[in-house]
Amino acid sequence: MLWRRNLLVPLAALTLALSASVGAGTASAASAPAGAPTVTASSDFGAPGPYATAVEVGAVTTLYYPRDIASSDRRHPVIVWGNGTGGVPLVYRDLLLHWAGQGFIVAAANTPQSNLGISMRAGIDMLTRRNADPGSIFLNHVDLDHIGASGHSQGGAAAIVVGADPRIDTVLPIQPGPLADINAVHVPALLLAGEKDSIVFPFLVKAFYDAADHIPALYGELRGADHFTVVGDPGPFAAPTTAWFRAHLMGDGTARAQFFGPGCGICTDTTTWSDVRRNSLALSVPATP
Repeated sequence: MLWRRNLLVPLAALTLALSASVGAGTASAASAPAGAPTVTASSDFGAPGPYATAVEVGAVTTLYYPRDIASSDRRHPVIVWGNGTGGVPLVYRDLLLHWAGQGFIVAAANTPQSNLGISMRAGIDMLTRRNADPGSIFLNHVDLDHIGASGHSQGGAAAIVVGADPRIDTVLPIQPGPLADINAVHVPALLLAGEKDSIVFPFLVKAFYDAADHIPALYGELRGADHFTVVGDPGPFAAPTTAWFRAHLMGDGTARAQFFGPGCGICTDTTTWSDVRRNSLALSVPATP
């Protein structure tokens, strides 16, 4: 496929560049609070979260998670992640750490070919075992009842593929490649495109949105974003992705109002968004549960 050939070289080169400058390990955010995570301001979902973070690199999965998870007084929701073609989790480190700082456990598949979603599902399986292991820091701290799937490009398509898994509660594909069937997805979806994306053109993402008439679905096109805006510093992708997962996996009412109800925050933000669409099922979702 042309989109795969175009993406492979730049992502692979970027992976090597980031590997030379950033090693896997532990990264800090802020001191972790005792209770449920909050954001710096009521709608500032792009700001650093309240949790210090840690990274664990495994053979199949890299985990990004709140550093104090062993002593946490709560269970933390899960986000499984798929990389773009030729990419590895390190390429998306800033975004994945941002989510971990908000209180999520991120299970990022190490594979540069994620389309089938096999390694993403393996991340859920691993966390299920770790949650039940008395010797694990994750013992009884993984919220396996609230799991989201996301990814970029080929990994975005993988998030759609994984959306057919009954353990998944929501999907957030970022500039997803075409090799997926959204008709199999059974949960709410936020499909993100970049206005200036010349690899996965916005009309390709809109095609997924148009086909998703059986689930609450939103289409968001970030103004000025190209295919690699999310790589490294995630910029405008950090806030809406965080808000979406907080709304669906943490029950955050302020985050929910960014997408649902007559006030729909992203619908009126023409500075950030060049196009926002909500299908009839999404329009029927209230701003408050």
